[in-house]
Amino acid sequence: MATPDSRQAHAMRFGVLGPVEVLKGSASLDLGPRQRRLLLVRLLIEDGRPVSQDTLCRDLWPTDRPTGAASSVRAHISRLRAVLDPVRQGRSTTLVSGPTGYALKVPREARDTALFEESVGRAREALRQRQLATARKEIDMALGLWRGEALAEATEHAFAMRERTRLDGALQDAKELQATILVQQGETEPAIDVAEGLVLKAPLRETSWALLMRALYAAGRPVEALRQYERFRGMLATELGLDPSPQLRDLHTAILRHDVVVLGGAVASASVRPLTSLPPGPGFTTAGVHPDLGPRPAAAPFVGRSEESAQLAALLSAAAVGRPGWAVVSGEQGSGKTRLLEELAERAGAAGFTVARTRAGQALSGNRGIVQTCPTVQLLDALRQDGSDSAQDDVAQKDPLGTVVQELTQGPTLCVVDDLDQAPQGFHRLLRRLAKVLREGPVLFVCALRDGDSPASSMLLAELALLGATWLPLEPLTVDDVAELLAAGGTSEEAASKKAASEEAASEEAASEEAASEEAVALHRRTEGHPFALAELLKLPPGRRTGPEAQVPAAVRNVLQARLVELPSAARSMLTYAAADGEWLDVGLLAAVQGLAPDELLPLVDAAVTARILVWDPDLGADLGGDLGGGGRYRLPELARDVMLSTQTPSSRQLRHAALARELAGREDADPARLARHLRAAGPMAPAAAPIRAPGH
Repeated sequence: MATPDSRQAHAMRFGVLGPVEVLKGSASLDLGPRQRRLLLVRLLIEDGRPVSQDTLCRDLWPTDRPTGAASSVRAHISRLRAVLDPVRQGRSTTLVSGPTGYALKVPREARDTALFEESVGRAREALRQRQLATARKEIDMALGLWRGEALAEATEHAFAMRERTRLDGALQDAKELQATILVQQGETEPAIDVAEGLVLKAPLRETSWALLMRALYAAGRPVEALRQYERFRGMLATELGLDPSPQLRDLHTAILRHDVVVLGGAVASASVRPLTSLPPGPGFTTAGVHPDLGPRPAAAPFVGRSEESAQLAALLSAAAVGRPGWAVVSGEQGSGKTRLLEELAERAGAAGFTVARTRAGQALSGNRGIVQTCPTVQLLDALRQDGSDSAQDDVAQKDPLGTVVQELTQGPTLCVVDDLDQAPQGFHRLLRRLAKVLREGPVLFVCALRDGDSPASSMLLAELALLGATWLPLEPLTVDDVAELLAAGGTSEEAASKKAASEEAASEEAASEEAASEEAVALHRRTEGHPFALAELLKLPPGRRTGPEAQVPAAVRNVLQARLVELPSAARSMLTYAAADGEWLDVGLLAAVQGLAPDELLPLVDAAVTARILVWDPDLGADLGGDLGGGGRYRLPELARDVMLSTQTPSSRQLRHAALARELAGREDADPARLARHLRAAGPMAPAAAPIRAPGH
């Protein structure tokens, strides 16, 4: 828990903004086993109100209550008293008992929750008075009190649910205040990082999206701010069938007009680029652009999908002469599915096709796309693109399937179905019926979905397989693809300069090409060839992409952190040790350092693989654990490892290095260099290492 200032000093301080802790001075008191710590959390939540013994038994053991639960509670109470009030004379004034139960009497100023709320209040008042430095200091102090998840011991207990929800909401409010202060101070990039984390944690919270839009605009990135609005608008329609509030729509309009009165005085207007190309409104969607994505920056060339593009182009040619076709594009999140569909849509539009676009069963190309209506109406709206409401079409009401077929076959038509796995069952049934009846006609359907099991889409995919649909799984980009992307990033001035270079400069150019090749290899290794991660890295300055000064882009970090949040806590703990040890997983070492058998660790490893945090390389030698046998090794990719390390405090990392060093020191075949690295990294926590014997001695 962060050390408070003199206003907040108290003999004993209680922390629940993370694992429960009690500090006396600078020393952390030993609170004993988990049930005793859980009992302390239960009493702290009541804020001095008594809790009966029966309630404590029920809350501490919601299922399978032991026979001696009441005796166990009394024993835990007695031992807590001894820890919290060791030199008392007579009855304790800290942990008291009475006819209605037990109560923990803790002054408000001794609680980290109270210190947090007071600092947030002072930060809010300082911001109101335009005292930005004071506001920044107070909000940083408040957020510094958080050491992890609130009420961490009680995450699975019903009694903590209300307080945990309240504290999580207060944390969200505080981070929104932090982002506001950062924007006002002109520190737009940190503000964007904070706001992106907020919308990831609470994707339907409009205030956080408004902050993200303001921060992006203040950073001179108005087009991205507009895209975030469209992203939220589509999400809100899909999840709730609602439109954004009038306030957010006003903010959207203000960004379009560069209205600094609405946007506030902290906008970096000098750095704002003119909006030379805006996403068209829903009624003016073209083949290559749709409201959810807006226009693509020219600095993102399309590479690495030539084979898939060629197959889709062949299907377009076949559809143009009346041979209908189906294609399925699959890949993990961020693998470039949507980008491939955009390129296809542009090609089809240029060839005279009508392009109908849907996402998760919702029309993107008609005016009615934000309204959750029946699948037939959604597809008709996407096909017609004239602003008419297909829900009011009497003919479509009487013969919906016939009307859709008629619209599809009027001329060459491309139907793009993005996020098929997220579409409702009704939309899947409509596509299955169309697959059966569309035996001829100038129509091409291209569906995209994420890798993995997709029960909602399984029946449709099975029928498409029988119809001979083209399957296009998107693999990671190759090193050559990355090199091509880097080469395409040069400016025309650079190209002209190279062309006019002298013979002396030719050798420098060759050295530059060699360096570019090395950079491509390093970028490929860091991103695993993942298009989304690669695109985000390329937005960074060259020196921050790879090497000792490398950064993790905020968007990539948020995606990886979202995956980590979904993992069991035991799997996250295992990954902290793995990140400290290095790229390759030593299953035997990780199991031993956590007191587990290797086969007990494997379910945690499997969970991390399923979450796409760890990867399995089958072509490499046996796992370092040795006792598991078989070829191949688990690997923690570079970006995931950096994120894992960044979430740990320096002392936490030192403790993990120390634990790994102790375990390695007991191995006869331990690598001396590896042990020495852990001993150095453990710093003051380093154990006294036993001499390392060479293998075979």
